[in-house]
Amino acid sequence: MTSVSDQEQSDNIMEWIAGSEDRGERIDKFITESLEEETSRTQVQQWIKEGHLKVNGGPVKANYKLAEGDRLALVIPEPEELNLTPENIPLDVVYEDSDVIVVNKPRGLVVHPAPGHYSGTLVNALLHHCRDLSGINGVMRPGIVHRIDKDTSGLLMAAKNDLAHVSLAEQLKEHSVNRKYIAVVHGNVAHDHGTIDAPIGRDPHDRKLYTVTEKNSKHAVTHFVVLERFGDYTLVELKLETGRTHQIRVHMKFIGHPLAGDPAYGPSRSKGVAMEGQALHAAVLGFVHPRTGQELQFEAGLPEDMQHLLHALKNR
Repeated sequence: MTSVSDQEQSDNIMEWIAGSEDRGERIDKFITESLEEETSRTQVQQWIKEGHLKVNGGPVKANYKLAEGDRLALVIPEPEELNLTPENIPLDVVYEDSDVIVVNKPRGLVVHPAPGHYSGTLVNALLHHCRDLSGINGVMRPGIVHRIDKDTSGLLMAAKNDLAHVSLAEQLKEHSVNRKYIAVVHGNVAHDHGTIDAPIGRDPHDRKLYTVTEKNSKHAVTHFVVLERFGDYTLVELKLETGRTHQIRVHMKFIGHPLAGDPAYGPSRSKGVAMEGQALHAAVLGFVHPRTGQELQFEAGLPEDMQHLLHALKNR
């Protein structure tokens, strides 16, 4: 239980202000649970030992106990020495040229490595497949312009050079990339279409999760259209206007219709749903080609597990 104000100033600098509920908590535990990327406590302790963490401007030890109002600043060091290993992981390549590659990511595949987890990711597969990826995001995330959750399937683009990376990142920033998702959600969504305009920030009760909140949050907008109703479940299409972490999952829970099978934001028991992870698929991805200026749009059909889920719901 915690009340935290956090701001991510850059890709490798994280800041927090400890709240009253954090009083007395070990700082290494606090940092480990606060980081968005899965990081071991041993790694965090090493960063603290090396002086990458400052509390109120000074160094501390890993067993330091937090006080309310403590200001924490962690500089996550760049793993410049690391050489990621290309791995022969099968890829469903939807489009590829000398600048861009678009893949249909399967559910369960992590997009990029994180400290302590350097193999078996989409990046490892891309390095084996095409060898040339942009270096703007550093050695841990080469080519990665945006990402989708491990247990979300569907379309994702990567940049093969820095020119392409800058262009695609700017399109994402300007909200001009067309991203549509298909999801199965709990309950009967009453309205045929609508817009969820609600800011998203970290959940004060669980720093690994996000929630709709006015405090230390970011603007987030999701549009939805009902495709089919199954009584206690609904098939919806969702269009992202912004791209916050867990945005669709948080927004659908906020309006009372969490995603079927969602282990983090859904109900603890989902009667009639057999899904390993949330029933969410990135079905449409459209953008302007960074070199030619051509408008490209790609579609990916539902994965087998979601097809089986829909079949089961229709034939109950």
